[in-house]
Amino acid sequence: MGRPREFEVDKAIEKATALFWRNGYDGTLLSDLTKKIGITPPSFYFAFGSKEGLFKRVIERYFAEQGETLEAACRELTARAVASRFLYGHADMFTDRSHAPGCLTMNSALPCAEGDPLRVWLAGLRERVRVRLRDRFAYAKDAGDLPGDADPDALARFVTITNWGMAVEAQSGASRKQLHQVVTLALATWPQAEGAGE
Repeated sequence: MGRPREFEVDKAIEKATALFWRNGYDGTLLSDLTKKIGITPPSFYFAFGSKEGLFKRVIERYFAEQGETLEAACRELTARAVASRFLYGHADMFTDRSHAPGCLTMNSALPCAEGDPLRVWLAGLRERVRVRLRDRFAYAKDAGDLPGDADPDALARFVTITNWGMAVEAQSGASRKQLHQVVTLALATWPQAEGAGE
């Protein structure tokens, strides 16, 4: 009996992801989830514990997938190429018509009140992305790929702020072409070590 239930839970997480992505955490009601998944409230609580429990499982899966995208970008040969792959890749994802526009985590985090535990938790997940980029840019600086006065922490923040800003813009209706234009402008300011290629 375990294997079929695991399969159903997996499908339930996929269906819940679509709801949270479109409506955000606060805008998704328990009744929306049980109806979409096709289970009763008691079965829902047995499987996930709470709406927050299901949401965290959705986000953990989402961040695992996004982590693969981040690591692929970090394997690029130069810091600029890392930023380029990361930003263009997310611009494409934010405007992918197979799901609601924008970023699953940003769509859910922004409506939350300041100090809300979920908002704090989501901010911590985003911070892990920034730290990974900072470490990659610090490596690039040590390798001579960035100028000696480059600030890896500031560069990582620049990339992540650009990224999350694009997520909000996509949610508001910005097109892929418009987001690509933003990335092009952002990369035009990228610091380049003397003699370093792209």
